[in-house]
Amino acid sequence: MVGPVNIIVGSHVWIEDPGLAWIDGEVVKISGEEVHVQTTNGKTVVAKIANVFPKDTEAPPGGVDDMTKLSYLHEPGVLNNLAMRYELNEIYTYTGNILIAVNPFQRLPHLYDTHMMEQYKGAGFGELSPHVFAIAEVAYRAMINEGKSNSILVSGESGAGKTETTKMLMRYLAYLGGRSGVEGRTVEQQVLESNPVLEAFGNAKTLRNNNSSRFGKFVELQFDKSGRISGAAVRTYLLERSRVCQISDPERNYHCFYLLCAAPPEEREKFKLGDPKSYHYLNQSKCFKLDGVDDTEEYLATRRAMDVVGISEEEQDAIFRVVAAVLHLGNVEFAKGKEIDSSVLKDDKSRFHLDTTAELLRCDAKSLEDALIKRVMVTPEEVITRTLDPDSATGSRDALAKTIYSRLFDWLVDKINNSIGQDPNSKTIIGVLDIYGFESFKINSFEQFCINFTNEKLQQHFNQHVFKMEQEDYTKEEINWSYIEFVDNKDVLELIEKKPGGVIALLDEACMFPKSTHETFAQKLYQTFKNSKRFTKPKLSRTSFAISHYAGEVIYQADLFLDKNKDYVVAEHQDLLIASSDTFVAGLFPRLAEETSSKTKFSSIGSRFKLQLQSLMETLSSTEPHYIRCVKPNNVLKPAIFENVNVIQQLRCGGVLEAIRISCAGYPTKRTFYEFLNRFGVLAPEVLEGNYDDKVACRMLLDKIGLQGYELGKTKVFLRAGQMAELDTRRAEVLGNAARKIQMQIRTYIAQKEFRALRGAAIVLQSNCRGKLACKLYEEMRRQAAAVKIEKSFRRHVARESYLRIRHSAIAVQTALRGMVARNEFRYRKQMKAATIIQARLRSHLAHSYYKKLQKAALATQCGWRSRVARKELRTLKMAARDTGALREAKDKLEKRVEELTWRLQLEKRQRTDLEEAKAQEYAKQQEALQAMRLQVEEANAAVIREREAARKAIEEAPPVIKETPVLVEDTEKINSLTSEVEALKASLQSERQAAEDLRKAFSEAEARNSELATELENATRKADQLHESVQRLEEKLSNSESEIQVLRQQALAISPTSRTMSTRSKTMLLPRTPENGSHLNGETKTTPDMSLAVREPESEEKPQKYLNEKQQENQDLLVKCISQNLGYAGGKPVAACVIYKSLLHWRSFEVERTNVFDRIIQAIASAIEVPDNNEVLAYWLSNSATLLLLLQRTLKATGAASLTPQRRRTSSASLFGRMSQGLRASPQSAGLSFLNRQGVNKLDDMRQVEAKYPALLFKQQLTAFLEKIYGMIRDNLKKEISPLLGLCIQAPRTSRASLVKGRAQANAVAQQALIAHWQSIRKSLNAYLNLMKTNNAPPFLVRKIFTQIFSFINVQLFNSLLLRRECCSFSNGEYVKAGLAELEQWCVEATDEYAGSAWDELRHIRQAVGFLVIHQKPKKTLDEITRDLCPVLSIQQLYRISTMYWDDKYGTHSVSSDVIANMRVMMTEDSNNAVSSSFLLDDDSSIPFTVEDISKSMQQVDVNDIEPPQLIRENSGFGFLLTRKEGSAS
Repeated sequence: MVGPVNIIVGSHVWIEDPGLAWIDGEVVKISGEEVHVQTTNGKTVVAKIANVFPKDTEAPPGGVDDMTKLSYLHEPGVLNNLAMRYELNEIYTYTGNILIAVNPFQRLPHLYDTHMMEQYKGAGFGELSPHVFAIAEVAYRAMINEGKSNSILVSGESGAGKTETTKMLMRYLAYLGGRSGVEGRTVEQQVLESNPVLEAFGNAKTLRNNNSSRFGKFVELQFDKSGRISGAAVRTYLLERSRVCQISDPERNYHCFYLLCAAPPEEREKFKLGDPKSYHYLNQSKCFKLDGVDDTEEYLATRRAMDVVGISEEEQDAIFRVVAAVLHLGNVEFAKGKEIDSSVLKDDKSRFHLDTTAELLRCDAKSLEDALIKRVMVTPEEVITRTLDPDSATGSRDALAKTIYSRLFDWLVDKINNSIGQDPNSKTIIGVLDIYGFESFKINSFEQFCINFTNEKLQQHFNQHVFKMEQEDYTKEEINWSYIEFVDNKDVLELIEKKPGGVIALLDEACMFPKSTHETFAQKLYQTFKNSKRFTKPKLSRTSFAISHYAGEVIYQADLFLDKNKDYVVAEHQDLLIASSDTFVAGLFPRLAEETSSKTKFSSIGSRFKLQLQSLMETLSSTEPHYIRCVKPNNVLKPAIFENVNVIQQLRCGGVLEAIRISCAGYPTKRTFYEFLNRFGVLAPEVLEGNYDDKVACRMLLDKIGLQGYELGKTKVFLRAGQMAELDTRRAEVLGNAARKIQMQIRTYIAQKEFRALRGAAIVLQSNCRGKLACKLYEEMRRQAAAVKIEKSFRRHVARESYLRIRHSAIAVQTALRGMVARNEFRYRKQMKAATIIQARLRSHLAHSYYKKLQKAALATQCGWRSRVARKELRTLKMAARDTGALREAKDKLEKRVEELTWRLQLEKRQRTDLEEAKAQEYAKQQEALQAMRLQVEEANAAVIREREAARKAIEEAPPVIKETPVLVEDTEKINSLTSEVEALKASLQSERQAAEDLRKAFSEAEARNSELATELENATRKADQLHESVQRLEEKLSNSESEIQVLRQQALAISPTSRTMSTRSKTMLLPRTPENGSHLNGETKTTPDMSLAVREPESEEKPQKYLNEKQQENQDLLVKCISQNLGYAGGKPVAACVIYKSLLHWRSFEVERTNVFDRIIQAIASAIEVPDNNEVLAYWLSNSATLLLLLQRTLKATGAASLTPQRRRTSSASLFGRMSQGLRASPQSAGLSFLNRQGVNKLDDMRQVEAKYPALLFKQQLTAFLEKIYGMIRDNLKKEISPLLGLCIQAPRTSRASLVKGRAQANAVAQQALIAHWQSIRKSLNAYLNLMKTNNAPPFLVRKIFTQIFSFINVQLFNSLLLRRECCSFSNGEYVKAGLAELEQWCVEATDEYAGSAWDELRHIRQAVGFLVIHQKPKKTLDEITRDLCPVLSIQQLYRISTMYWDDKYGTHSVSSDVIANMRVMMTEDSNNAVSSSFLLDDDSSIPFTVEDISKSMQQVDVNDIEPPQLIRENSGFGFLLTRKEGSAS
């Protein structure tokens, strides 16, 4: 990478920084070849212009998903893009067809669930966000379409996530090509489960990773012609054997050792194992446990995985027995013997571990001891046995341990391959390579040398592939290109593998000479490669050498190269283990005839590894490669930490920067014509204004600029390195000039505005001064006039004040005297009034206290009595509740309550009537007595008047002197008596009036009481109705339960060999209990007048249950033939369903034990819907099935339901509900006489409850299944029809080139019409289906369910596409989708709630997401506003995804603030800790969203009487009942 020269003052650039690798800043000064840069951290840095790289200021804040889209493809641009995406938890990024995966160091389950696999299945590369599934999808589709094998190479340093990435690749490939294998285990399951087995025995904790693979693995997945997995093979490379015996702190040995030490106690006792700290091979490090890992659980999981891959229990025990033997072998220690250079076991502890090792390996302990401390040398003359010193014996022990473990690992791999099985007929494979990355430590030995050699070979393959892909891109675009030079590592590979003269060849040569040492080997290397540029000798070292690899220089220590390269087994060890009595141990060391016959053959690890690597490269060369580069963002293994220096080093080691260099050697910048014109169109506006082709316009623009060396392909502009910066410089100049012009005009406008404001201010100031002087003159004149007025007013005021003072004194004296008199009077009256009030209050208090005492006593008495009654009733209820346990007893209790309430109602009615009659009679008596009293008073008055008249006449006629006194005395007495009598009559009249008034009051109180009783009566009536309904619901539930029981009983009888005899016996011995034949109780039958009929009925039904006569068979054939045609509808009711129902009801098919008419009807329906795409037929049968199911639901009743009801239930049903039907509203389902009288005979025949047998109940279940199937077919057909349109609706069309100059209005209008066309197509599909449903009279309930699920499907598809495709999360795209959703809303309005229902509410996710995209000022929105007001339905994961992927392609605004993003990330972390699902995608619900009960409740009652039979059966006499029923209903 060479820095560009198009750097000017003000340019934003990247400059090297020792701590951050690269840091951005702004150029403040240029001095020749040096630039002064003001960095973002406030420092000023001086650097050469060649080491400064331009920064793209218009790059999206969330980075780009493909780094080939970067305007500047250089090292800092790549690093910054990865850092920005990692900050947003976007761990995957493309570089062309290379996937870079940054380890998040946290679980992201939503990225790898099944739903995500479904999204990437069939998706094109680059269509969705970068993902490891996309690479696997490309490899799989390329294999299927081209028939060529593919390979996926996963590389990276330890801890970068290679193993996890490989697991995800194999999971996805197993998802695509899964198929059942042998013994119920699938091949893909065995491949996936081989991972934990190999990890347990081949992975270990290192400094950089807790689960580092210490071997290379290449998994071959073999596929058949149909693309299904037919076999697999696992190839492993270079297991790190030295780790078995030697580890450093804080690393760990292989996992299997720790897992076995954490096994269940019985397992440990069997292998005589204890704490891992007590074993030499494990306690060299202080790390024994891993955070968050339970070794016991991992041990059990490993055993389960072994079961899956086909390792038997015996083999598993043998495997772990060998592992335990290695641990015990490591604890065998040696001490000096009596002889020189001899050794013996150190102590009893060593003896114990030696014996235990021999026991576990099933070999002789003495032979094992001799094999460790003795060597046998065979010479022509004699056989010499020599002993080893303690150090040599320890080396022999470690060599045996490494050999045993290596052979065990190889056996495991072979066993897995044999268990999985390979397909010899497979022609295509997909290989997944998980191999160690480039390693460079403080101490690098033979393992690092082999690992880096492998990476050199892979890097050569990678460079060739990248170069090839670059050339293919140029060829595809048909541009002129010359040979591109790129850095090749061929010289390094020759230095290592050249034969003869390479490092490996020299190492093998040194190993074959017994006297060779590491020093002689190092000196040989120094002499051989002293002129090589790639090989250097470090200073102050005699055994180290350095090789300059593609990723950097690595210093190797040659001290152990010779020992680690030797690949032979000590003869004593071989003989010992071959002689083992355990076939498993002996099988690890097979005796080869070649080895036994020839002792001179030499084998080395390096040569064998070289051959393996050569075979691997041949395999990779024969396949189409795909690359995944795994990157470890930090060394502390924690999330949200991105170390630039660490990452840039890995990018260099992984060859990513090498690929960038190759790209930069050609045309690193590639832009489509549209993107190029959109960015650089300002350099030549006249080109955009013309009506030119995009390619012609680009050529004219580049020619005008004078750029040389570019190329124009079919769809893209190819620019050389540095040309993009030059174009950006010129664009910045044009935009800068335009900005200066705008500034000039604005400054002119501001100056003119300031001048006008200054002149206006001067005029206003002059006007204010003149006005001020005039005001002062006017104020002086006004003050003089005011002084005269003040003097006049003051004199008048003094005179008036004197007069008023005198007058006020006089009035005050008069007022005081009058007030004294008034106060005396007031005080007297006040005292009198107070005395009166006190007397009144005292009397009132005494009366009120007396009343309150009486009232309190009455209330206490009433409360005590009521509480006593309530407690008594509560005890009764509790006792009843404890005794009540079954549903039938609850029904009895409810019926008792209903009967009691009815009786109480009737009693209250009678009491009310009697009370009213008694009151009326009493009132009549009172009226009569009052009338009689009135007559008596009138007669008495008349007698008094007559007496007075007679007395007056007598006085007038009598002599005045003689008779004056007697007459006066007599008349006076008479008058007095009459007067007293009159007074008595008046008193009696007054008492009678008082009694009448009391009667009136009593009558009004009685009327109020009557109204209260009437209200209570209404409440009791309502409560009785509710209880009645509850009883009916309980009866229905009981009936349904009995139906299910009956079906299960019939199925059991059908399976049982004695079912026929049992059913026959039950017909002859048991009598079904029905309302016509009475009830059974304790085995006794209550006989009714219809008993004989009920007993004869089973006998008469035996023949129709077994056989159908020929006439019935003909009628059934005719019915099936009739319903196979489209019979249409009559009055909105499907004719076929009504004819089927009436025919079955007339033939009594529901009540027979055996019949085939139901099967024939079901077969007719099945044959009619065989074509799944014929929506007309599906809608027709949807309507018929729903109607027929509704009729069956309201008619059929399970056999035996009546027999389960208690005796009193029948009596109360016939009597209580019969009586209630007269006074209260009767239930239409009650089986009483009132129902018969009210409905009529014909109505009863059609809607009567039928005791259904097993075939009828089975027919109902089959019909329900067909209804659900037809519903699902119609729904899925509509989904298939709109799915392609939804893919077009989510992506907004691009604006034309004219919008870049002439504005966006017209272009947007055209684009809007193009987008709305797709939405209108969806509307047309919805309308077509809606009209089809209406034409076929489909139930609105089912139509609502269909469209509700369709809108839910639209919501899921659009929302998931929005979250998976970053180009869809833009402002303009949100506007387009919002306009399309408005079309759907309009459709819902037109369809009305009857058919649309809550369909619009199903779009809530996409509506809120689109609403979030199109709102302005997103950075000002708080998280609370977003979650509560804007998007309450969306989860925090979904909001985070939208917020981080959003980009404004219209106004250039930003997404939400960084604080909101941080808060979202915290909440997501809390959700992951609380085990809350973190998936941001929605799932499509394809279940059936209704039940038979829902249909029964939602559909109206169907009257089948007025249906005219079809022409085909109208003339047939066997269907005369259809015509009779119609005529009867018409008459």
